[in-house]
Amino acid sequence: MSARIIDGKSLAAALRTALRTEVERLAALGRRPGLAVILVGDDAASRVYVRNKVRACEETGLRWELHEFPASVDDETLLARLAALDRDDRVHGVLVQLPLPQHIDAQRVLSAVSAAKDVDGFHVHSLGALLAGRPGFVPCTPAGIMHMLERERVPLAGRRAVVVGRSNIVGKPMALLLLQTDATVTICHSKSGDLAAITREADVLVAAVGRPRLITAEMVKPGACVIDVGTNRLADGKLCGDVDFDRVKEVAGWITPVPGGVGPMTIAMLISNTVRAALQSDRSA
Repeated sequence: MSARIIDGKSLAAALRTALRTEVERLAALGRRPGLAVILVGDDAASRVYVRNKVRACEETGLRWELHEFPASVDDETLLARLAALDRDDRVHGVLVQLPLPQHIDAQRVLSAVSAAKDVDGFHVHSLGALLAGRPGFVPCTPAGIMHMLERERVPLAGRRAVVVGRSNIVGKPMALLLLQTDATVTICHSKSGDLAAITREADVLVAAVGRPRLITAEMVKPGACVIDVGTNRLADGKLCGDVDFDRVKEVAGWITPVPGGVGPMTIAMLISNTVRAALQSDRSA
């Protein structure tokens, strides 16, 4: 029997509808949430991601502004713009679209975003708060995945979860969030031995490495929930995830598609974090 396909598009649309109500309430009080996006260079994929984020802002009624820079921009110019955005009371969230050009110190730039406006959840303070189990902005992709698991009522407490990938953006925060649900969590990476033996033990398997169709049906426990974070462009221009979707769906209990799975939820959680930032700013005013 085929797996239940988790429809990220419909879940994200429902969340945006709820967020729009809150946005309009805040707007009526003169506090419309605002998001500023920093885009450096002409990377085609980055432009698509930014366009999708801007569309979500418009659909939910957020005020947005796009700050574009040439690929040759220096660190100091970006830092100056971030400082100005930090002082702007109309801006509640700041997003630096990654990747940045190699000559830019990405960690320095990300750390320059105020923790109060770090709606991407990439600031060291945000990641530290997650590690300590304290309130803070959670990176959008792991937050979106947790929303999907909750809505699908996927059992987590006492279950075995395996995260393939150890990035600060997805892998590590994903593992921490799963730990908070009382799952037993293993993180795998490029140096892990016998990956298939580990993934076959997973009740929940999250693939986030950026390798097309790395996870095959033979690597999946029957009935497992398989979350595919990967977005890979093949030679023929088609998109595919880190999971061999067509074959794994015949083994898994739940599975997310690519596209239409995790991606829409990531953007919805960005909007959610921005609304939350506006609410927190309103309380501290």
